[in-house]
Amino acid sequence: MKPNFVRTALKVTAGRPDQFPLDDKPQIALAGRSNVGKSSLLNTLIGRKNYARVSQMPGKTVTVNFYEVDHAFYLVDLPGYGFARRTAAEQRAWSALTDGYFTAEGARVGAVAQLVDLKVGLTADDRTMLDYLTRRNIPFFVVATKADKPNKTERASALERLLADPALAEAAGVVLFSSLTGEGKEAVVRLTLEALGL
Repeated sequence: MKPNFVRTALKVTAGRPDQFPLDDKPQIALAGRSNVGKSSLLNTLIGRKNYARVSQMPGKTVTVNFYEVDHAFYLVDLPGYGFARRTAAEQRAWSALTDGYFTAEGARVGAVAQLVDLKVGLTADDRTMLDYLTRRNIPFFVVATKADKPNKTERASALERLLADPALAEAAGVVLFSSLTGEGKEAVVRLTLEALGL
């Protein structure tokens, strides 16, 4: 039976790698720059408006949040990158925590949902993240967020650019997503379950 995303609970908020859960549940990580819409995606997937808090101060919180879905797997909200107002010390803490997540002993990362703002396209930070995933052979798929913002012509052009970008050559899929309209929700669920073999 497929996991029910409505049955989701925040289990662990980790500020250090030694706080990561040690059970054997597989994980799907959500990665992306600050303010790209990770919390909005989570809220849409689980059918609750404000369960994952949408920050008014992007990039200020440096924690890894583990949401357990129907006792079957974790959706893992990684801290956003591309922050303009973070100090050098905060940036080092972000790097150590994020790298610690991917390299922790017994890490159960099934895949990464890499979020990209459709209108903005791939940023330099996105490319750095995608290169990291590719070099470490970590499977990923792309969720192009805020798909309701561009007009029809802009949408088609932005999607075409994404699909043609060599940085996405290893992507398991590219989904247009809007938390406002719900577009792409089922496709994200499908890619998530496929990545987990569920």
